[in-house]
Amino acid sequence: MTSRNSPAARTAEKQRDIQKQVAASDAKHERKAKGSDKPAAMQAGARAYPVPPFPIQHQPKPGAEHKLDPAPLYEAPFYKGSGKLEGKVALITGGDSGIGRAVAVLFAREGADVAILHLAEGKDADDTVAAVEAEGRKAMAIPGDVKDRVFCQKAVAAVVEVFGGLDVLVNNAAFQVHTKDVLDLTEEHFDETLKTNLYGYFFMAQAAIPHMKEGSAIVNTGSVTGIDGSKNLLDYSMTKGGIHAFTKALSSQLVPKGIRVNAVAPGPVWTPLNPSDKEAEEVSTFGADTPMKRPAQPEEIAPAYVFLASSHCSSYITGEILPIIGGY
Repeated sequence: MTSRNSPAARTAEKQRDIQKQVAASDAKHERKAKGSDKPAAMQAGARAYPVPPFPIQHQPKPGAEHKLDPAPLYEAPFYKGSGKLEGKVALITGGDSGIGRAVAVLFAREGADVAILHLAEGKDADDTVAAVEAEGRKAMAIPGDVKDRVFCQKAVAAVVEVFGGLDVLVNNAAFQVHTKDVLDLTEEHFDETLKTNLYGYFFMAQAAIPHMKEGSAIVNTGSVTGIDGSKNLLDYSMTKGGIHAFTKALSSQLVPKGIRVNAVAPGPVWTPLNPSDKEAEEVSTFGADTPMKRPAQPEEIAPAYVFLASSHCSSYITGEILPIIGGY
């Protein structure tokens, strides 16, 4: 029988004391949580960002940034350019709004001329062109469908003709509509998602690579859904996982050409993509289930694209998937 004064007994008593202290602390925190509102959203940036609940809203596809409430923040007013893309030419698909617009602005601030492709969002595209030009760089917008291989080839040719070359391709255009039951996912819906999100990236890469030289870069937009999956976005998750694999495979192919290929995999970001997908009530709480308790704003994601596009920053990085997912 162990003596109460033995070393083992004293250690056991010490462990019970620690256990009681932790239990008391836990109870204190639980009482405090019950007596207060839900935990505050994390604000770690240069300015405070919008927090759910947002106004209940829904938009028809493809969505319009100028109608979104609150307006997505893309200007990144505290971001200082330093010539990371000086003299470069960049082409961004889905560049009219959301992440694409924010990337266009920062690319311009870093010295690049920027062309954007968009489906049919004329007002948003005009706003993005104006934002790029306000940074002192040239801009152009080309409407069309990246599912169309001929359009992709013509768009790249037009950019090369107008700007004199192509150094950075950002594949960002996407189609997303949730379906809660796999049996309700129609072939037409499935086809539209795969052809936009996979064929579009493939066609754009095929069109762009012959014009790119050593030091050029391709940056693809993946998603956290391509890492973890999403039960209501079966087809979208498949394409984003495919984009991650495409990124790694293409990067290996292009090493001899000196062209780097990487991807950014965002979590929830406040862009027209989701309010034109989710039901209006779900839009109100978009991003609230992240550890940061809010979605990212486009300007919080865009610096990652600058980093991966610039040989000054990432010359030894290729085939990587960079998750920016709010602490998951």
